[in-house]
Amino acid sequence: MPVYKYRAVTRTGDVVENRVEMSNKYLLLRKLKQSDLLPISITSINVKTNKRVTKQKRNIETSNSILKQVRAEQIRKNLKGRENSFVDKVTTFLNKGKRITKKDVKVFTQNLFLLKKANFNNIHALSTVLETVDNLTLKAIIEDILLGVEAGENMYTTMEYYSSVFPPIYVNMIKVGELSGALTNALEQALNYLEDTEALNKKIKGVLVPNIIQFLGLLILLVVGTIVAVPMLQGLLDQFGAKDALPKITVNFANFLNTLVRIWYIPVIVIAAIAAVIIWYINTPKGKYKFHLFKYKMPIFGKLIYAIDFARLCQSILLNLKNGMRIQEALETGRNVSNNLVMLSMIESAINNTVTGQSWIEPFEDSGLSTPMISEMLKIGMQTDLVEMMEKLVAYMQIDIDEIMQRIMKVLPQIVYLIVGALLIFVVVVVLVPMLQIYMGGWMFDAMGV
Repeated sequence: MPVYKYRAVTRTGDVVENRVEMSNKYLLLRKLKQSDLLPISITSINVKTNKRVTKQKRNIETSNSILKQVRAEQIRKNLKGRENSFVDKVTTFLNKGKRITKKDVKVFTQNLFLLKKANFNNIHALSTVLETVDNLTLKAIIEDILLGVEAGENMYTTMEYYSSVFPPIYVNMIKVGELSGALTNALEQALNYLEDTEALNKKIKGVLVPNIIQFLGLLILLVVGTIVAVPMLQGLLDQFGAKDALPKITVNFANFLNTLVRIWYIPVIVIAAIAAVIIWYINTPKGKYKFHLFKYKMPIFGKLIYAIDFARLCQSILLNLKNGMRIQEALETGRNVSNNLVMLSMIESAINNTVTGQSWIEPFEDSGLSTPMISEMLKIGMQTDLVEMMEKLVAYMQIDIDEIMQRIMKVLPQIVYLIVGALLIFVVVVVLVPMLQIYMGGWMFDAMGV
């Protein structure tokens, strides 16, 4: 539950302050009024996120200190007539505890980008965007960001506290833009990142979801048909004394499922133990590094994941170079553009190479993940105009990502259809063939000795 820090005036004119947990700011305001307290300020300290906030933000005390000299009479006048209407109460109830969606973050980024493009300063832009947000949870986060900016902090500093809302890559883009003085371009990149991620997820879901549903349906048909229908068919044959028997594959699979049902706890324990070992290994430094390396080298999606991460790194470097940074500073500012340990280690090696006077391109080239075309373009850029070459490289990487996506969209359906088709054939052989034998009635002649 969100934690709020409030300052209020008692009926005697004393100023009091306290912290309290409340589902939203409007309920806290009502509670203060019922307790004969006139609120001066209500500040969100933290909003419920996936990660616990371990320290209080500096901007809260700074913002509250401005209100120390407020007089009780002025507060009473300002609050007079501000009781929530029925519509406001209904809206507050419906929005209470509302989850922040990717669409909410996208709309927030788009509105902030448009205002910054219109030369709004950060405080004015955030204040304007705040009035357009309906999601109370997101609104509390934007208020916290605004308080930080008013106290002299950067926006990305506050965003880092809400990693469940703003992805690390998104926050890093904002950080690059603020530190390099090109926040408008950074917001445009962040908006493109959100749109590209959404489009990619839609394409993959469009291929996978229908086929996964079909696969699960066939699997349920296979299991239920084998457990229920096969014994009924065998009982029918035995009842009439037919010598015909069900196919061996059907009988063997039925016996396997029956055994599995009896000792279900053994495979569950084995699977849980294997999963626990894998999760434990992945959480070790060595295991996490190998898992992240597998992401870049895995079939089908590996090249796409690396290409996207490297393209974002190039965009970050280009943005920093355009604003007068050296290559070392550009790498240091954009080092967290990806949370993949392999990419982070290559960036760290590149930074160390710039310090020792070696080529910062070598770590990416030696990894074997970058194509020779990319390495050559970077080398030529270092000898001529790096900014111009980086612009061409970013454009080339975008074309390369589009081509990889097209290949994936061609190959992925074929793989899914192959798996579903294999399962369908197994269902036909195990379940449908015995049913057809019974339906054709040949066993009846056998039972009568004909």
